[in-house]
Amino acid sequence: MSRPKGQPARGLRILPSATTVLAICAGLTSIKFALDEKPWISLALIGAAAILDGIDGGIARALNAQSRMGAEIDSLADAVNFGVAPALVVYLTLLPNSQLGWIFVLLYAVCVVLRLARFNALLDDDTRPAYTREFFTGMPAPCGAVGAIGPLVAYMQFGHGWWTSHWFVCAWLAANAALLVSRVPTLALKAISVPENAAPILLILVAAAAAGLLLFPYVLVLLIIVGYVCMMPFTIRSQRWVAARPEAWDAKPRQRRAVRRAARRAAPNRRSVARLGLRKPGSRD
Repeated sequence: MSRPKGQPARGLRILPSATTVLAICAGLTSIKFALDEKPWISLALIGAAAILDGIDGGIARALNAQSRMGAEIDSLADAVNFGVAPALVVYLTLLPNSQLGWIFVLLYAVCVVLRLARFNALLDDDTRPAYTREFFTGMPAPCGAVGAIGPLVAYMQFGHGWWTSHWFVCAWLAANAALLVSRVPTLALKAISVPENAAPILLILVAAAAAGLLLFPYVLVLLIIVGYVCMMPFTIRSQRWVAARPEAWDAKPRQRRAVRRAARRAAPNRRSVARLGLRKPGSRD
């Protein structure tokens, strides 16, 4: 009996879930290597879990093999890979036997779970404006994991310093936990559109990132953390701009950027008119 058109073979339908299970195995194994005092392997496995988490959804869409069970497994994998695993790896390496540190590790892990629960709840909310799909509410769990391991990455690159003190690591975990459950908007990658003429530049940047990952992996991770933090104010500004203009809610990001550029070009002319005390054409006293 032939399968319906557009449906993948039965064996291929489990490929997305198998990828998610591999991600869970990588995340849990990172804890094992942290116990063996090999944090560099732990970091590599957390990175592998993040990559697998990033491709399992694409595989499911490409194979038309999306399912409710797969979505639930993916959410549980995120809790393990980006909540439990990074927290325990940081604790075992930088905060061993610290009772205060354990409190902040628990705080971070719980906030990851709460963030994922809110994300799943928002997915079922069909009343939100279209533009909200382009922004996450709070920091995504994978970004939280990258941020949480920041002090450990700095330790691997520079050795001990103020960035490995118990007080700083605890404060750092608390800051990441707060961002996870906050209402701060962060940009979703699916909302980023790349012009066709910029594709060669993007490929060059990808090649440079791959070279940096091989030659200076810890420095690259630290740069990613700094870049993400620096991007947050611009994302907040962009979200507020769109939220204040209902007529732009259904427009594509590229169209909104064109409107904002036109508004910025017109702003100096308006200020000049205001300074001279002139009225706009067609305005009345």
